[in-house]
Amino acid sequence: MGMSDENDERQIFLGEFARPADVLAGKPATPEKAPSPHAGHRDRLRARFMDAGPDALADYELLELLLFRSIPRRDTKPLAKALIARFGSFGAVLGADPKRLMEVPGVKEAVASDLKTVAAAAQRMLKGEIASREVLSSWNAVLDYCKAAMAYETREQFRILFLDKKNTLIADEVQQTGTVDHTPVYPREVMRRALELSATAIILVHNHPSGDPTPSRADIEMTKQIAETGKTLNIAVHDHVIIGKNGHVSLKGLGLF
Repeated sequence: MGMSDENDERQIFLGEFARPADVLAGKPATPEKAPSPHAGHRDRLRARFMDAGPDALADYELLELLLFRSIPRRDTKPLAKALIARFGSFGAVLGADPKRLMEVPGVKEAVASDLKTVAAAAQRMLKGEIASREVLSSWNAVLDYCKAAMAYETREQFRILFLDKKNTLIADEVQQTGTVDHTPVYPREVMRRALELSATAIILVHNHPSGDPTPSRADIEMTKQIAETGKTLNIAVHDHVIIGKNGHVSLKGLGLF
């Protein structure tokens, strides 16, 4: 055998050790995944976000970033734009019901779940801003939290913030959920829960799914009833705030009770 033949056999022998174990076992090798054709765009968008901050991105671009993990191998820009066109804003997309999100072509359960997870994280962060602080001195934080939690709900919710004698938040509860334009509220039930929690003050909050926060006559009368009931129990009603997609209204600020 010549020197050339020995080298050939040596290369073949060493090559066996370089081959993957599944190939040696007679199994086909697992092909490496090809890089996403959109990887360059994603890298550039991530870099712009990290370097210049979120304000440098349009709403649809920020939504693209959120969709990257849910949809790893598809251009997410058209879907991000479609979602904002359907719901009207970035916040409205995060606030939308999962079933409505999945009505948009391209949105599967995993995408809807990821978007709602982000929305829940934002609400949790905002709630943390008021959890251990004197609520009346953190009023803007209270409004931000209530808007994030309720502005895009499709049915009315009646929420109560229960406060102690230092006006620190004891509990935040949705007491009733109603229809698109009505929530049944019972003053005695409101006060019963306040007494259970040893609250000395409450803030009433409910949303108008129509988007217009203008109080109705029923809203005003119900607030007066709760405030009057609270006076007999030494439980103050600091305010009743109505939340809409287009803003909020304070009944106390309007002098309506």
